[in-house]
Amino acid sequence: MALSSMTGFARSHGASGPYAFEWELKSVNAKGLDLRLRLPPGWDELEAHAKKRAGELLSRGTVYANFNVKRANALSAVRINEDVLAAVVKVAGQLAGKIDAVAPSVDGLLGIKGVIEVVEPESDEEEDRVAKAAAIAAFDEALQNLVAMRRREGIALGQVLLQRMDEIERLAKRAEAAPGRKPEAIRARLAEQVAALLEASERFDADRLTQEALLIAAKADIREELDRIASHIAQARELIGKGGPIGRRLDFLAQEFHREVNTCCSKSNDIELTNTGLEMKTVVEQFREQVQNLE
Repeated sequence: MALSSMTGFARSHGASGPYAFEWELKSVNAKGLDLRLRLPPGWDELEAHAKKRAGELLSRGTVYANFNVKRANALSAVRINEDVLAAVVKVAGQLAGKIDAVAPSVDGLLGIKGVIEVVEPESDEEEDRVAKAAAIAAFDEALQNLVAMRRREGIALGQVLLQRMDEIERLAKRAEAAPGRKPEAIRARLAEQVAALLEASERFDADRLTQEALLIAAKADIREELDRIASHIAQARELIGKGGPIGRRLDFLAQEFHREVNTCCSKSNDIELTNTGLEMKTVVEQFREQVQNLE
């Protein structure tokens, strides 16, 4: 199963009877799936189908779906509200006898709110039913196009993530081979610390000194962290190979990578090992940033 990104864009167009319409879908990153529809009045019944289909094909992402529709050859009719006009003329006549005013003009009367009414053309139920079915089909087309685009981006992201795994593996091998991890280097550091203790005090407990030396050696050992990093690399490669909605699981692995690399840096008392750990930390952060875009 292919990987999918959470970002994408798609459009579809359609027409039915007097209606011409367009769907525009855009998806961005999100923790879950959230479909946000914008529908014109009278087309609300499309919402149930849109949410159902989006839930079947998508797992994560905020999807903005805008539906625009125009009705061709449907001119609105202009009608005079005779009752309102008569009432306005009557009031004007009553005022004419009381005040010195110019008689109202035709355009002045027509400009009064309520005198002119714009009547929308009556719709045909069968035409509307067929048009809504066509709009649903157009939404499915746009959604399929969005899914296809997200998958194309997901494939590209998968290649980038595998490259990051290769880089982390290379740096982990460099850390393992660092001169500061060799027994002779550790012995030399311990000898320096023992000499410092002897110089500070002539009285010391030999057993305690041995225990402290062993403790220092144990704290400096990053074998356990390197083993866990190798295990995380194997898991990440396996997940990317299987595909599907794995974004959350890879994000968890990225956090585990970060924890182990931080521990390696904190244990390091060798400049080369520290620099390698910092490089690895940068690559882990790049990995996590890319994972945020996966479904």
